Amino acid sequence: MSNKPKTLLVATDGQAVLRSHDEGNTWRRIKVDQDLEFDDCVRCLLPDPRNNQSVFAGAETGLFRSDDCGANWHRIPCELDKYAIWKLAVNPEHPDIMYAGTGSPTRAAFFRSRNGGKSWEKTSLEMPPKCAGVSRPRMLTIAIDPDDVRDVWVGVEEGGLFRTRDGGDTWKRIDANGPGSVRNSDVHSIAVLRGPPKTVVVMVVNALYISNDGGETWSETNVREKFGIYYSRVLTPKPGSNQELYMGIGDGTPGSTSLFLRSQDRGTTWVNAPFPVQPNSTIWAIGTNPSDPDLLLAGTKYGDLFRSNDGGYSWRKEWREFPEITDVTWLAATPSNTEEPGHAHP
Repeated sequence: MSNKPKTLLVATDGQAVLRSHDEGNTWRRIKVDQDLEFDDCVRCLLPDPRNNQSVFAGAETGLFRSDDCGANWHRIPCELDKYAIWKLAVNPEHPDIMYAGTGSPTRAAFFRSRNGGKSWEKTSLEMPPKCAGVSRPRMLTIAIDPDDVRDVWVGVEEGGLFRTRDGGDTWKRIDANGPGSVRNSDVHSIAVLRGPPKTVVVMVVNALYISNDGGETWSETNVREKFGIYYSRVLTPKPGSNQELYMGIGDGTPGSTSLFLRSQDRGTTWVNAPFPVQPNSTIWAIGTNPSDPDLLLAGTKYGDLFRSNDGGYSWRKEWREFPEITDVTWLAATPSNTEEPGHAHP
């Protein structure tokens, strides 16, 4: 896969989406005079499984799409126009069904699309305008059951853990106080792995919870006690695997360092996969693509970008450092017509 075309994408708070079409040797900003401003805040990226050159971006000003590997962007006029989008999700086997979570500085709510992102409707899951800790809640994580596109788990930073089994028509709140339950409402990341047994792994700000019975009971791992640092931020399954997970944890937000950990047994045990240099802050995003499950990107809150070509066993730091990173991903393609570097803010 290393010699095949690919585009690396980094979403930022302040310079929209930066991209590389040449293995990270050079990086380009988007051009001015587009629907997506070149200095916008983009919170999340989602490759379109139907087209390897297409990608969605959730920004503080709505939903955008590029069909040329991130070079040019157009707004999708829809119900999300007035919302800051924090998370987008799709099951590649059912690409017409998409989900979106919004949040600060706008209201946190859950949206769905039944036509591949062309139009959207708001569901009944909506958070209060204010919360403790982060002032305004935000939906950081959406995990779709790989066997049922209507079975969706949603985590809200300072808002709780929720599940719908009917695509968003009805909801059940999962987190609660008491032994054997998810006891923290500050939810950062969720992963659902195919069985048997089907496993749900929920990351809250300071712990991991694992359930093998659909959320009826949970086992808890305290992150500080287990790994020595307390702030757990991002959790990502390895594409195509029912066993392997990747996790980024740090020492706070933004933090001053972090760890990347791998699990080959559904989150039961974890192994540290050290970076070649100390990260400058907490790992904020991990990017994968089913086209090559072993190619990983990891971005820190304050702009370090790391890359692994062997499934997270070894890493290298990319030479380019970025503004505040909000998400990372990559596409198994380069644009058909690459503009001259002088017009692309290299």
